[in-house]
Amino acid sequence: MEKKAMRGDFRSDNVAGIHPAIMAALATANQGTAQPYGQDDSARALNARFSDVFEAEVTVFPVATGTAANSFSLAACMRPYGGAYCHEGAHLRLSEGNSLAAWGHGAALVGLPGEVGRIDPAALRQALAEAPRGNTQKPQPDAVTVTQATERGTVYGLDALAAIGAVAREHGLVFHMDGARFANAQAHLGCSAADMTSRVGVDLLSFGATKNGAMSTDALVVFRRDLVEPIAFTLRRAGQTWSKMRFAAAQLQAYVEGELHLDLARRANARAAQLGHGLARLPGVALLAPVEANIVFATLPPALIDALQAQGFGFYRRGPGEIRLVCRFDQPEEEVAALLQAARAAG
Repeated sequence: MEKKAMRGDFRSDNVAGIHPAIMAALATANQGTAQPYGQDDSARALNARFSDVFEAEVTVFPVATGTAANSFSLAACMRPYGGAYCHEGAHLRLSEGNSLAAWGHGAALVGLPGEVGRIDPAALRQALAEAPRGNTQKPQPDAVTVTQATERGTVYGLDALAAIGAVAREHGLVFHMDGARFANAQAHLGCSAADMTSRVGVDLLSFGATKNGAMSTDALVVFRRDLVEPIAFTLRRAGQTWSKMRFAAAQLQAYVEGELHLDLARRANARAAQLGHGLARLPGVALLAPVEANIVFATLPPALIDALQAQGFGFYRRGPGEIRLVCRFDQPEEEVAALLQAARAAG
């Protein structure tokens, strides 16, 4: 039996295809031959290009996935008995297969509370006070990692990031940012990439591209020179040094060219804002977090959820009456309008 066409796909931003500009960059990179293992012109130019984007000298490592960027970067700068502090609901902690412990030889993730996906800096200070250095009963503090934008679709403000960065410096922690949706967060804040990273003390950034128009690559951006060597060796040992690196580099070059990444993120964010605004006006519907990026969390009457799914709208259920809807860079406005119209009619 032929599968019924989906009227609107809000399951994930990963369901999207590849932006035409990135496809074109891949086709161009496919012309002729090039040095392998990151020695081609495009890959060698990444450091300079991203240094311009971040207004700081950085080293860039293309990687296959966000999980690779997160786990390998932290594993390279943590001790086997070390701990990385994160939000208790962080993707790295709940949805990446315990990859840090595997590659970090037992390095731990220490979950912290915080509203709508954001670490409370006071909770970080309290956790550090309860795990003094030298206490063999506790993971030793090595790093703190934040997700920007968060798993709840919220965004850390610059002051909050600066406060966490200050705690990290005070305690000698590596400050890592999981930026799978970095562009969505930057677009929401209307700030520069530097404002959200080097100027608040970020040392390592997992820079997402795949969710926002790229085909198959994210990037690990390193702001501290002393971390470059251990990360380079970790990535090589983990099989992340691709022979045909030019195709990863081509995607990343095209992704940031002319701020394409921000344009695409603004589109996704706008669709989510439209969706969240429309849902919040319906009886029996409540938003569970501010819509600040491209994700909407809401509670709906179970009958309404069933009706929307029966009519061909795709999204994930997250609990009794709770759903998650994610908007993508190529989401037609008509899909959002159709879901809202169907919800009004069913309600």
